[in-house]
Amino acid sequence: MNKIRKLIGGLGLLFKNPSLINLITDSEFYWKNYLNKYQNNLLQLQTVDISKLIENPSELNHYAFLGGGSLPTDIILLKSLSKKIPKCSYFEIGTWRGESVINVSETAKECFTLNLSEEDILAEGLPQKYADLHGILSKERKNITHLFGNTLTYDFGALGKKFDLIFIDGNHKYEFVKNDTEKVFSHLVHKESVVVWHDYASNPEKVRFDVLAGILDGLPKEKHANLYHVSNSLCAIYYPEELESKSIDFPIQPNKLFTVKIQSKEI
Repeated sequence: MNKIRKLIGGLGLLFKNPSLINLITDSEFYWKNYLNKYQNNLLQLQTVDISKLIENPSELNHYAFLGGGSLPTDIILLKSLSKKIPKCSYFEIGTWRGESVINVSETAKECFTLNLSEEDILAEGLPQKYADLHGILSKERKNITHLFGNTLTYDFGALGKKFDLIFIDGNHKYEFVKNDTEKVFSHLVHKESVVVWHDYASNPEKVRFDVLAGILDGLPKEKHANLYHVSNSLCAIYYPEELESKSIDFPIQPNKLFTVKIQSKEI
């Protein structure tokens, strides 16, 4: 009886406040069940060992240790991938302070980033300081071109260009991840392009089911077999060649340790 009362009460709240439906459709439970449509109830990608993809040792020269950024391993992954590609052309969705792209710019020939314009950021109700900080680390670098627009309406085809390495790190809601994935694979990739998604996981051991759903629904099905989670990172990766990978049970027993040396400088 108590369950029935709760159900009736919940339906009453939903009737009075229809926006509460977002709490359901944004919930982990909802997206976990949504993924049941995929074979074997796909709730996580096969994992590739990050040591197979990065240089060892690796170094970052620009890292702020502030909120909203990537893990050091995420950026080292991008930097290492770009270094392996001769005259790498890099494209990034979602700039924030420019931490990822300024590091990649050290090894890539050219970098392009796409972010909301100042006008769009302010229209979202965000403060001026938040808008001012976008690209603060990367805007002076000569081989970085900053583009502005909303990925839902941006004309990617007008760029008339394909890229070797693409980093999708914009809005992480399902509809945006799906949209960005579809447009990247429709307009920006060539047959050897590598694509990396940020925040596939909220930490290296916890998948974000809404982001995974957006990736799978936006990516052509014939390319799903080349989709992986990169260990010790928040990233998923599309790699044009088959990579050695395995299923991972969480929580993970560590099989490697990283050496971290920190040296700060004023800017």
